[in-house]
Amino acid sequence: MRHPSLRAFAFAMLLFATQASLAQSTPKTVSLEDLTWTEIRDQVRAGKTTIIIPIGGTEQSGPGIAVGKHNARVDYLSQKIAEGLGNALVAPVIAYVPEGGYAPPTSHMRFPGTITISDAAFEQMLESAAQSFAAHGFHTIVLLGDHGGYQKDLDLVAARLNKAWAGSRLRAIVPAAYYQTSSEGYAQMLRQRGFRDDEIGTHAGLADTSLQLAVAPQMVRLDRLQHGPRLGPADGVYGGDPRKASAELGQIGIDAIVLHTVDALRKETQGR
Repeated sequence: MRHPSLRAFAFAMLLFATQASLAQSTPKTVSLEDLTWTEIRDQVRAGKTTIIIPIGGTEQSGPGIAVGKHNARVDYLSQKIAEGLGNALVAPVIAYVPEGGYAPPTSHMRFPGTITISDAAFEQMLESAAQSFAAHGFHTIVLLGDHGGYQKDLDLVAARLNKAWAGSRLRAIVPAAYYQTSSEGYAQMLRQRGFRDDEIGTHAGLADTSLQLAVAPQMVRLDRLQHGPRLGPADGVYGGDPRKASAELGQIGIDAIVLHTVDALRKETQGR
């Protein structure tokens, strides 16, 4: 007859092996959509109470960059930022944003492939997403927007949410460091390396193209850009020249965006 202590030991080892197996089966990811609902529940209970909502946009970026530029970039950066924070998960990318009118087409809507929605629909979608995460135990909702055109919408949504959540642990944050670093901050870094503003550009120029090469090079038609003519507004390229773009230049911006955004969010959430 087996001794009771041996049975207890065997049971403990079986329990340990089962828990280890379950732990190993949970993927090492910060991406919400790659987790099951029970894994999300357990991670929230364990302290991952920050959710980053990455907001991109589906818009033209000249003939050299695919229309999903902002979506790929904000997804990549959000995951790096979440990993840096250590207490955050990343929601699915919001790819439909205000991009101009369609009757008649204005702004980026003048180019095929761009998708637009109204500001009201966009803001309501963000508020609904934020309230969904709040209902499931997330305390800090980060609205991370990669495109300049809707930054005011993000601020309005965060203000409305924070007013509704006053007196609770809930908080919506739009980290200014993210967009500032990816736009003027990165442009300044490129100037310090000898590039001119008419090369850096504001849309689909050297800066935009370099960032994309560092994140998703398959989305850039680099050979076409390097060996083609200089592009301009009629092509969807504004104030820049992408022909000298490189992944090495882009990585400088990527590293700075992640570093500054993580630092800003840590300061915003300190003590929460």
